[in-house]
Amino acid sequence: MPNCIAQLCSAAFLALAMMMSSASHGSAESPKPAVSASGVIAAKSAYGVEETVERLKKDIAAKGIVFFQEIDQAALAAKAGIELKPSILLIFGNPPLGTQFITANPQAGLDWPVRMLVYRDAAGQVWVAYSDFEWIAGRHGVTTRDAQFHMASQVAASIASSVASR
Repeated sequence: MPNCIAQLCSAAFLALAMMMSSASHGSAESPKPAVSASGVIAAKSAYGVEETVERLKKDIAAKGIVFFQEIDQAALAAKAGIELKPSILLIFGNPPLGTQFITANPQAGLDWPVRMLVYRDAAGQVWVAYSDFEWIAGRHGVTTRDAQFHMASQVAASIASSVASR
């Protein structure tokens, strides 16, 4: 029972954070982001790599989401003698929400916690990319957590929108 209450409180908190975030970005409903065949959603950032990362981390913290790790993939590549354009992987999540996917299928743990990639392409444009949650649900055959996947989709889109090109 306490676990159920914690899950409900967590879901309510995320819903409140989403409402507050959308109120600060205007009331217009944004269209669902385009999803690639591989299940990736990518959005252009209005900022450089470092500022994009800092703004994303700030938005994650403001939503009360646990930030686990930042991995500088370009720095790792450089240590291996490989040149790589800036590429930073952020790992974060809400355990009461995310573990619901893993309880539906333990292999869903491959996609949790959430990962969001900030990178600069060959043309110099900075992007934020993450996996589409409907795609993740299909990948793992999870059909019993629609509301949770919908919430995760809204939260990820809100976080990505905090740096979106206007």
